[in-house]
Amino acid sequence: MDVRLLYFDGCPNWTVAEERLRSALVSVGRGDEPVHRVLVETTEEAERLGFIGSPTIVIDGRDPFASGEERPALACRVFTTPDGRAGSPTVEQLVEVLS
Repeated sequence: MDVRLLYFDGCPNWTVAEERLRSALVSVGRGDEPVHRVLVETTEEAERLGFIGSPTIVIDGRDPFASGEERPALACRVFTTPDGRAGSPTVEQLVEVLS
């Protein structure tokens, strides 16, 4: 499994997303799976990587939280969670996409 966390330094939400992602990996029995951090610094990189905001979580080349209508951007990303809008998916949402 290839797990990538794309982020940019201007948004603090990626650190929460990384913690939740690591917890979710442990929950699905893949706690030893590396999470590859990818720092996105330019609009060109955002476009090339399909980076639609920080954090973007990519699992085996796919962003499971993207609707397909988002545009690449160096911006903080907002996710829809059971508790409302948040800067990161919940651990439960991550477990679901990792299972």
